[in-house]
Amino acid sequence: MADINQVSAVIKNGEVANTVKEDATKKATAGYDKDSFLKILVAQMKYQDPMEPTSNTEYINQYATFTQVEQLSNMANSMALSRASEMVGKTVRVTQYNPDNGKTTEVVGIVDFVTYNANKAYLNIEGTNYNVEDVTEVFDTDYTDAKAVVKDFQEAIDKLPSNVDFVNEQDHGLTIDTMYEFYMNKMDKKARNMMDPNYVTSLQQYVHRIDDIRGDEHRTFKIDDTSSTKKEESKTE
Repeated sequence: MADINQVSAVIKNGEVANTVKEDATKKATAGYDKDSFLKILVAQMKYQDPMEPTSNTEYINQYATFTQVEQLSNMANSMALSRASEMVGKTVRVTQYNPDNGKTTEVVGIVDFVTYNANKAYLNIEGTNYNVEDVTEVFDTDYTDAKAVVKDFQEAIDKLPSNVDFVNEQDHGLTIDTMYEFYMNKMDKKARNMMDPNYVTSLQQYVHRIDDIRGDEHRTFKIDDTSSTKKEESKTE
């Protein structure tokens, strides 16, 4: 098996072609260590033009560049590991591309725990590990909670008769009253903003149908979000 750190060089006019310095930087970013750099440096010294040898200053600059890249790489890895730890318990979207079939797959789920291997972090979602680098979205807890509320609420609306004319007081009056009360006074602003407008229109039609059956005035759907915001702020103080 070939040594992954084996150094090869293209020689032109008795010297290493073009970018030994550039090669060192690229190899450093690809995960090569100081030994790799030294092998590249030895190759450059071996094939340099004896009439125009590379100066010590240039060697030092090359090593300094390698060191800077290595430090940046270590810093990036450290930040990635820290970022992965902060995702535990949160809902994330993982997007993976398969070059073999050209297809992209997405997985959305809650991160149960994080594992580390070869200086890389992997998120475990329902028993499967995913590379943290494949995470494309991280959802705020309030967002996921609101989304779940909206999903349940809209499913409840779906269970009402598809034709509003089939709505009656005995079978649907209490249910629609409860849904109206929840939408107006219990559901927070974030969730209401996530509601499909068609579902809001349907709810309004059901509520007004019950109002008509009872001979009452139509209930309003105007919400004072300002007062709701003040209530939320007072809770946090």
